[in-house]
Amino acid sequence: MRMAMLARNPNLYSHKRLVEAATDRGHEMTIFNTLRCYMNITSHRPEVKYDGQVLSDFDVVVPRIGASVTYYGLAVLRQFEMMGVYPLNESVAIGRSRDKLRSMQILSREGIGLPVTAFAHDPKQTEEVINAVGGTPVIIKLIEGTQGIGVVLGETLQSAKSVIEAFRGANVNILVQEFIKEAGSTDIRAFVVNGKVIAAMKRTGAEGEFRSNLHRGGSAETIKITPEERSTAVRAAHALGLNVCGIDMLRANHGPVVMEVNSSPGLEGVEKATGIDVAGRIIEFIEKHAKPGKTKTRGKG
Repeated sequence: MRMAMLARNPNLYSHKRLVEAATDRGHEMTIFNTLRCYMNITSHRPEVKYDGQVLSDFDVVVPRIGASVTYYGLAVLRQFEMMGVYPLNESVAIGRSRDKLRSMQILSREGIGLPVTAFAHDPKQTEEVINAVGGTPVIIKLIEGTQGIGVVLGETLQSAKSVIEAFRGANVNILVQEFIKEAGSTDIRAFVVNGKVIAAMKRTGAEGEFRSNLHRGGSAETIKITPEERSTAVRAAHALGLNVCGIDMLRANHGPVVMEVNSSPGLEGVEKATGIDVAGRIIEFIEKHAKPGKTKTRGKG
Protein backbone atom coordinates (compact mmCIF):
# COMPACT_ATOMS: atom_id res chain seq x y z
CA MET A 1 0.00 0.00 0.00
CA ARG A 2 1.00 3.62 -0.51
CA MET A 3 0.71 5.65 2.67
CA ALA A 4 0.99 9.40 3.23
CA MET A 5 1.93 10.68 6.68
CA LEU A 6 1.02 14.24 7.63
CA ALA A 7 3.79 15.42 9.95
CA ARG A 8 6.05 18.44 10.29
CA ASN A 9 9.14 16.72 11.67
CA PRO A 10 10.25 13.55 9.82
CA ASN A 11 13.05 12.99 12.35
CA LEU A 12 10.84 12.28 15.37
CA TYR A 13 11.20 8.76 16.77
CA SER A 14 7.49 8.02 16.27
CA HIS A 15 7.50 9.06 12.63
CA LYS A 16 10.69 7.17 11.78
CA ARG A 17 9.35 4.04 13.50
CA LEU A 18 6.08 4.13 11.54
CA VAL A 19 7.98 4.50 8.25
CA GLU A 20 10.29 1.66 9.28
CA ALA A 21 7.41 -0.63 10.26
CA ALA A 22 5.55 0.09 7.03
CA THR A 23 8.67 -0.52 4.92
CA ASP A 24 9.43 -3.78 6.75
CA ARG A 25 5.98 -5.03 5.78
CA GLY A 26 6.38 -4.12 2.12
CA HIS A 27 4.55 -0.79 2.06
CA GLU A 28 5.62 2.68 0.99
CA MET A 29 5.14 5.55 3.46
CA THR A 30 6.04 9.13 2.54
CA ILE A 31 6.06 12.02 5.02
CA PHE A 32 4.56 15.33 3.89
CA ASN A 33 4.88 18.55 5.87
CA THR A 34 1.30 19.31 6.88
CA LEU A 35 1.68 23.06 6.42
CA ARG A 36 3.14 22.74 2.92
CA CYS A 37 0.11 20.83 1.66
CA TYR A 38 -2.48 22.94 -0.10
CA MET A 39 -5.91 22.13 -1.43
CA ASN A 40 -7.92 22.51 -4.58
CA ILE A 41 -11.47 22.56 -3.29
CA THR A 42 -13.90 21.80 -6.11
CA SER A 43 -17.24 20.07 -6.27
CA HIS A 44 -16.10 17.26 -8.58
CA ARG A 45 -12.37 16.61 -8.06
CA PRO A 46 -11.02 17.51 -4.62
CA GLU A 47 -7.22 17.51 -4.57
CA VAL A 48 -4.32 17.88 -2.16
CA LYS A 49 -1.15 19.33 -3.67
CA TYR A 50 2.43 19.41 -2.42
CA ASP A 51 5.24 21.30 -4.15
CA GLY A 52 3.12 21.54 -7.28
CA GLN A 53 2.34 17.81 -7.40
CA VAL A 54 -1.09 16.30 -6.82
CA LEU A 55 -0.99 13.73 -3.98
CA SER A 56 -2.95 11.00 -5.71
CA ASP A 57 -3.03 7.21 -5.63
CA PHE A 58 -2.53 6.98 -1.87
CA ASP A 59 -4.38 4.22 -0.05
CA VAL A 60 -3.91 5.53 3.49
CA VAL A 61 -3.27 8.83 5.24
CA VAL A 62 -1.61 8.72 8.67
CA PRO A 63 -2.28 12.01 10.50
CA ARG A 64 0.43 13.05 12.97
CA ILE A 65 -0.85 16.59 13.26
CA GLY A 66 0.82 18.84 15.84
CA ALA A 67 -1.47 20.56 18.33
CA SER A 68 -0.37 24.01 17.16
CA VAL A 69 -1.56 23.33 13.60
CA THR A 70 -4.73 21.40 14.41
CA TYR A 71 -7.10 23.64 12.41
CA TYR A 72 -5.11 23.53 9.17
CA GLY A 73 -4.08 19.91 9.66
CA LEU A 74 -7.68 18.77 10.00
CA ALA A 75 -8.60 20.70 6.85
CA VAL A 76 -5.92 18.80 4.91
CA LEU A 77 -7.04 15.49 6.44
CA ARG A 78 -10.68 16.17 5.52
CA GLN A 79 -9.58 16.78 1.95
CA PHE A 80 -7.90 13.35 1.85
CA GLU A 81 -11.08 11.82 3.27
CA MET A 82 -13.14 13.49 0.54
CA MET A 83 -10.77 11.91 -1.99
CA GLY A 84 -11.61 8.48 -0.56
CA VAL A 85 -8.23 7.94 1.16
CA TYR A 86 -8.50 5.85 4.33
CA PRO A 87 -7.45 7.79 7.46
CA LEU A 88 -5.78 6.05 10.42
CA ASN A 89 -7.81 8.40 12.63
CA GLU A 90 -10.68 10.42 11.19
CA SER A 91 -10.70 14.21 11.23
CA VAL A 92 -13.86 14.43 13.34
CA ALA A 93 -12.43 12.08 15.98
CA ILE A 94 -9.15 14.02 16.17
CA GLY A 95 -11.09 17.28 16.46
CA ARG A 96 -13.03 15.87 19.41
CA SER A 97 -9.86 14.79 21.20
CA ARG A 98 -8.08 18.13 20.67
CA ASP A 99 -10.86 20.10 22.35
CA LYS A 100 -10.55 19.09 26.00
CA LEU A 101 -13.98 20.44 26.91
CA ARG A 102 -15.72 18.63 24.08
CA SER A 103 -13.89 15.37 24.74
CA MET A 104 -14.75 15.47 28.46
CA GLN A 105 -18.40 16.18 27.69
CA ILE A 106 -18.48 13.14 25.38
CA LEU A 107 -16.72 10.91 27.93
CA SER A 108 -19.06 12.15 30.67
CA ARG A 109 -22.08 11.29 28.54
CA GLU A 110 -20.73 7.73 28.20
CA GLY A 111 -20.30 7.38 31.97
CA ILE A 112 -16.51 7.16 31.83
CA GLY A 113 -14.63 8.08 35.01
CA LEU A 114 -13.35 11.67 35.02
CA PRO A 115 -11.92 14.07 37.59
CA VAL A 116 -14.49 16.60 38.80
CA THR A 117 -14.26 19.37 36.20
CA ALA A 118 -15.72 22.87 35.94
CA PHE A 119 -15.84 25.42 33.14
CA ALA A 120 -16.96 29.03 33.19
CA HIS A 121 -16.56 32.17 31.10
CA ASP A 122 -16.91 34.98 33.62
CA PRO A 123 -13.81 35.59 35.82
CA LYS A 124 -16.21 36.76 38.56
CA GLN A 125 -17.23 33.12 39.02
CA THR A 126 -13.68 32.00 39.78
CA GLU A 127 -14.23 31.17 43.44
CA GLU A 128 -17.45 29.29 42.68
CA VAL A 129 -15.65 27.23 40.02
CA ILE A 130 -12.87 26.31 42.48
CA ASN A 131 -15.44 25.31 45.11
CA ALA A 132 -17.32 23.24 42.50
CA VAL A 133 -14.34 20.90 42.11
CA GLY A 134 -13.81 20.54 45.86
CA GLY A 135 -11.53 23.48 46.59
CA THR A 136 -7.77 23.83 46.35
CA PRO A 137 -5.44 22.44 45.26
CA VAL A 138 -6.84 22.44 41.70
CA ILE A 139 -5.49 21.74 38.23
CA ILE A 140 -6.00 24.54 35.70
CA LYS A 141 -5.75 23.54 32.02
CA LEU A 142 -5.86 25.28 28.69
CA ILE A 143 -8.65 23.69 26.64
CA GLU A 144 -6.38 23.20 23.62
CA GLY A 145 -3.08 22.53 25.41
CA THR A 146 -1.12 19.30 25.02
CA GLN A 147 1.97 17.50 26.40
CA GLY A 148 1.61 19.25 29.74
CA ILE A 149 1.78 22.72 28.19
CA GLY A 150 -0.76 25.08 29.75
CA VAL A 151 -1.33 22.91 32.83
CA VAL A 152 -0.91 24.69 36.17
CA LEU A 153 -1.33 23.52 39.76
CA GLY A 154 -3.14 26.07 41.92
CA GLU A 155 -2.13 25.08 45.44
CA THR A 156 -3.93 27.83 47.36
CA LEU A 157 -7.15 29.74 46.76
CA GLN A 158 -5.27 32.95 46.07
CA SER A 159 -2.78 31.40 43.63
CA ALA A 160 -5.56 29.50 41.81
CA LYS A 161 -7.67 32.65 41.50
CA SER A 162 -4.69 34.60 40.18
CA VAL A 163 -3.94 32.02 37.48
CA ILE A 164 -7.58 31.66 36.41
CA GLU A 165 -8.11 35.41 36.26
CA ALA A 166 -4.89 35.87 34.29
CA PHE A 167 -5.92 33.27 31.71
CA ARG A 168 -9.43 34.67 31.41
CA GLY A 169 -8.06 38.21 31.21
CA ALA A 170 -6.09 37.07 28.15
CA ASN A 171 -9.34 35.62 26.73
CA VAL A 172 -8.03 32.06 27.00
CA ASN A 173 -10.51 29.25 27.73
CA ILE A 174 -9.59 26.93 30.59
CA LEU A 175 -10.87 23.97 32.57
CA VAL A 176 -10.55 23.65 36.33
CA GLN A 177 -10.23 20.13 37.73
CA GLU A 178 -9.90 18.47 41.09
CA PHE A 179 -6.38 17.49 42.06
CA ILE A 180 -6.16 13.70 42.48
CA LYS A 181 -3.77 13.75 45.43
CA GLU A 182 -3.56 9.98 45.83
CA ALA A 183 -2.12 9.61 42.30
CA GLY A 184 0.93 11.66 43.30
CA SER A 185 2.97 12.55 40.24
CA THR A 186 2.21 9.31 38.39
CA ASP A 187 -0.24 8.43 35.67
CA ILE A 188 -0.95 5.57 33.28
CA ARG A 189 -0.71 5.76 29.49
CA ALA A 190 -2.72 2.99 27.85
CA PHE A 191 -2.08 2.63 24.13
CA VAL A 192 -5.24 1.57 22.29
CA VAL A 193 -5.30 0.15 18.76
CA ASN A 194 -8.56 -1.08 17.22
CA GLY A 195 -10.43 -1.26 20.51
CA LYS A 196 -7.72 -3.12 22.43
CA VAL A 197 -5.06 -1.97 24.88
CA ILE A 198 -1.86 -3.26 23.26
CA ALA A 199 0.60 -1.67 25.70
CA ALA A 200 0.55 0.27 28.97
CA MET A 201 3.13 2.16 30.99
CA LYS A 202 3.29 4.05 34.25
CA ARG A 203 4.80 7.51 33.97
CA THR A 204 6.32 9.24 36.98
CA GLY A 205 7.09 12.95 37.06
CA ALA A 206 10.53 14.34 37.79
CA GLU A 207 11.37 15.46 41.32
CA GLY A 208 9.12 18.37 42.30
CA GLU A 209 7.07 18.11 39.09
CA PHE A 210 3.36 17.19 39.31
CA ARG A 211 3.15 16.55 35.54
CA SER A 212 4.36 13.13 34.42
CA ASN A 213 5.10 13.92 30.76
CA LEU A 214 8.29 12.14 29.68
CA HIS A 215 9.70 15.11 27.76
CA ARG A 216 9.51 17.08 31.02
CA GLY A 217 11.97 14.73 32.68
CA GLY A 218 9.54 12.02 33.74
CA SER A 219 10.32 8.30 33.64
CA ALA A 220 8.32 5.35 32.35
CA GLU A 221 8.03 1.66 33.17
CA THR A 222 5.78 -1.13 32.00
CA ILE A 223 2.72 -1.79 34.15
CA LYS A 224 -0.04 -4.36 34.39
CA ILE A 225 -3.32 -2.46 34.37
CA THR A 226 -6.52 -3.64 36.01
CA PRO A 227 -9.56 -4.88 34.03
CA GLU A 228 -11.38 -1.66 35.02
CA GLU A 229 -8.53 0.48 33.70
CA ARG A 230 -8.43 -1.54 30.48
CA SER A 231 -12.18 -1.15 30.02
CA THR A 232 -12.01 2.59 30.72
CA ALA A 233 -9.30 3.09 28.08
CA VAL A 234 -11.17 1.09 25.44
CA ARG A 235 -14.46 2.85 26.12
CA ALA A 236 -12.80 6.28 25.97
CA ALA A 237 -11.23 5.51 22.58
CA HIS A 238 -14.53 4.21 21.25
CA ALA A 239 -16.51 7.19 22.55
CA LEU A 240 -14.29 9.62 20.61
CA GLY A 241 -14.12 7.39 17.53
CA LEU A 242 -10.33 6.92 17.54
CA ASN A 243 -8.72 3.81 16.03
CA VAL A 244 -5.33 4.59 17.56
CA CYS A 245 -4.77 6.73 20.66
CA GLY A 246 -3.11 7.08 24.02
CA ILE A 247 -5.42 7.26 27.04
CA ASP A 248 -3.93 9.01 30.07
CA MET A 249 -5.48 7.92 33.36
CA LEU A 250 -4.96 8.49 37.06
CA ARG A 251 -5.62 5.97 39.82
CA ALA A 252 -8.12 7.73 42.05
CA ASN A 253 -9.59 6.27 45.24
CA HIS A 254 -12.89 5.73 43.43
CA GLY A 255 -11.31 4.08 40.35
CA PRO A 256 -9.54 5.15 37.17
CA VAL A 257 -10.21 8.65 35.81
CA VAL A 258 -9.32 9.81 32.31
CA MET A 259 -7.20 12.94 32.17
CA GLU A 260 -6.66 13.17 28.42
CA VAL A 261 -7.09 11.30 25.14
CA ASN A 262 -4.16 11.79 22.77
CA SER A 263 -4.92 11.16 19.09
CA SER A 264 -1.24 11.37 18.03
CA PRO A 265 0.51 9.57 20.89
CA GLY A 266 4.28 9.29 20.91
CA LEU A 267 5.74 5.81 20.44
CA GLU A 268 9.19 6.19 21.98
CA GLY A 269 8.23 6.06 25.65
CA VAL A 270 5.83 3.15 25.36
CA GLU A 271 8.01 1.06 23.02
CA LYS A 272 11.11 1.48 25.17
CA ALA A 273 9.25 0.89 28.45
CA THR A 274 7.34 -2.18 27.30
CA GLY A 275 9.44 -3.64 24.47
CA ILE A 276 6.28 -3.94 22.37
CA ASP A 277 6.41 -3.18 18.64
CA VAL A 278 3.63 -0.59 18.75
CA ALA A 279 4.47 0.82 15.29
CA GLY A 280 4.15 -2.66 13.81
CA ARG A 281 0.76 -3.16 15.45
CA ILE A 282 -0.46 0.13 13.94
CA ILE A 283 0.64 -0.93 10.44
CA GLU A 284 -0.99 -4.32 10.99
CA PHE A 285 -4.26 -2.55 11.84
CA ILE A 286 -4.00 -0.50 8.63
CA GLU A 287 -3.43 -3.66 6.57
CA LYS A 288 -6.61 -5.23 7.92
CA HIS A 289 -8.91 -2.22 7.75
CA ALA A 290 -7.79 0.24 5.06
CA LYS A 291 -10.21 0.33 2.14
CA PRO A 292 -11.01 3.21 -0.26
CA GLY A 293 -13.79 5.45 1.05
CA LYS A 294 -14.09 3.49 4.30
CA THR A 295 -14.66 6.56 6.44
CA LYS A 296 -17.69 7.23 8.61
CA THR A 297 -17.74 10.96 7.90
CA ARG A 298 -15.93 11.16 4.52
CA GLY A 299 -14.68 14.61 5.35
CA LYS A 300 -17.99 15.87 6.73
CA GLY A 301 -18.37 17.57 10.09
